[in-house]
Amino acid sequence: MAELVTIPISYFELEIDYERPDVRLWIDRASIVQGIFDALKPWNPSVDDIELRATGKPSEQGVAFKLPLKRVSFFFGAASCKFTRDAVDWESADETLTILDTAFSALAKLGRIVMGTKRTTIGMHLQPRTMTFMDLLSPFMPPQLAALEKAPMRTMAVVAKWEKRKVTLDGSAALANAVFVKIEREFESASAYLEMARELRADEEQLFRVLGVEEDRG
Repeated sequence: MAELVTIPISYFELEIDYERPDVRLWIDRASIVQGIFDALKPWNPSVDDIELRATGKPSEQGVAFKLPLKRVSFFFGAASCKFTRDAVDWESADETLTILDTAFSALAKLGRIVMGTKRTTIGMHLQPRTMTFMDLLSPFMPPQLAALEKAPMRTMAVVAKWEKRKVTLDGSAALANAVFVKIEREFESASAYLEMARELRADEEQLFRVLGVEEDRG
């Protein structure tokens, strides 16, 4: 029987590189900022929710928008843009897709940007109901490493990477007795958001089966 887990902390990210960087977005961006702000109006942004980032590497500089009530942020710079939402679940997936499509579409149209590769990340901290987090992680430890010490392991991490997919399992640094799970996948530029969501959900369900866990929705 699968171990029931709660998910107190979760997030989703979608980062898209432009096919070609455009330094105009550092200088001639007032109309773009206004256009994205207007497009996000259904979610009640305020002027104070706009942040101009002028520090860090050139690729890290740009404009960020926040939708505090939705725990959403959207950033665009000269080479890429990024959407992030905290406290996500599949029940709110349709709303998440609507917001991100609104933001990305406004940027593409107003900035005349051609979007390239799409990189997604789902992060979750899973707290088991009856087991310890090491009960969930220890089956993935190679016995040769486990045999190095007689004392019980305190924590461990596993990273598996493929050409367009990556999975990370680790002890949570944010919650007691929790496993941190990160699912990353790369999509082609033409990939539709709904199809991406379906594939990511399948990734999550597959990984939960491997871990032997099921979300406690009670």
